[in-house]
Parts: sequence; structure tokens; C-alpha cells
Amino acid sequence: MIDVLVVEDDPRVAAINAAYVAKVPGFRVAALAHSSDEALAELAGGGVDLVLLDHYLPDGTGLGLVRQIRQLGHQADVIMVTAARDVETVRAAMRYGVLQYLVKPFKFSGLRSKLEGYAALRRTLAGVGGNGEAAQEQVDRMFGALRTPEAAPAELPKGHSALTADLIRQVLNEATSPLSAHEVAQRAGVSRSTAQRYLKYLERVGRLSLTLKYGDAGRPEHRYAWARGH
Repeated sequence: MIDVLVVEDDPRVAAINAAYVAKVPGFRVAALAHSSDEALAELAGGGVDLVLLDHYLPDGTGLGLVRQIRQLGHQADVIMVTAARDVETVRAAMRYGVLQYLVKPFKFSGLRSKLEGYAALRRTLAGVGGNGEAAQEQVDRMFGALRTPEAAPAELPKGHSALTADLIRQVLNEATSPLSAHEVAQRAGVSRSTAQRYLKYLERVGRLSLTLKYGDAGRPEHRYAWARGH
């Protein structure tokens, strides 16, 4: 379970953000803080993996808080969730090691996408191990994990379900390597024909990357991966 500290000066907005976090599997809200001082007090107690951080706080800025977090040696990761959209603030956030930047106002799907990308990054890092060495493929996966796309396009062809399309997306997004249509069907709990239909559509609109796996004989097997940059 990933423990999240929500830092937001507006109690109403903080409650909404916390409710969003609680809806994403694998995440739970460890605490709410409405100022930099409150956030630092919560972090001092330990047990926080991720900070959802507003930039505009009553006793400073989110970026100032990030600097304090690093100076004090706290290991929690940070995702900015703020209305601040000027380029200098965004660039500074990148320099300070902020992993993601979500601009207000946003929908639940926007935050869910960021959190799922963060969870994928943690899984990838766990697979490598703290003292291990990463191959180029694993490094690419680490950097690509945070570029989690939104769910499948809203305008689906007739006969296609947004729920099923999102299920296919989740299966591929969680996979550590490209999957065949049969593997996708098994993991998604749908028929192979249904999986193939959605995979062909998602590949056609650029949401998937398709590779061919050649065996000793017969036709090559189609294998699919979610296109991280989309």
C-alpha cells in the first residue's frame, strides 16, 4: 500500500483530493496538511511514500517545501497538484525532483493517471532492487512509467465499451513486457476475440505499440504494449 500525504491549504479541496486518492487501488491517505509546517510535522513521523503538494500555501510555497523536504533528508516522492502553471514554476519543480505536475482544475482520471504511473515506477524499481544494476530496457521502463496516458479515447466505435477499453489499458500498463492477445484476454478476463478487437482498435489509433515475435515455425505472434508517450 502506498501512503499519501495530501498538502492543500483549502480544506474542501484537500478533502476532494483525498477522496480521489482513496479511489485508486493500492493507495491510501496517510494524513492531510494545510500548511508547510503541518506537512513537515507529518513527514517527521515517517510512513509517507508520496506527497500530493499544492504550490500556494499560507506559510510558503510548495517548491520551498520541496527544498526543505530534501534538506531534511525525507525520502518521500512529490507530485505537484496546483493551479500554478507558469513555466518557471514548472521548470523549478523539475529541477527539484518533482516526479509529476498536475494542473488544477483536473478530473479524477487525471490524478488516477499520475498515481498509476507512480505505482508502475515503484514496481519497476522494486523489480531491479535497491543495489542492483539496471539494463537499458529497465532504465527506459523507469523513465517511461511516469508518462502514463489517460484512459482510452472517449469516442469509441459502435459496440465498444469504455470500461473494457480501460481494462485493456490497465492490463497492458501493468505488464512488464509486451503481451499477446491471448495473454491480454486471460489477464482482463475477456474472450480472446474481444481482446483482439480492442487491441486492433487501440493500435490503430496509436495507443498501442505492436511488435512481432518470431518462433521456430509458423506465423509470427503479435505482441502489444501500451504506447507510453501517448
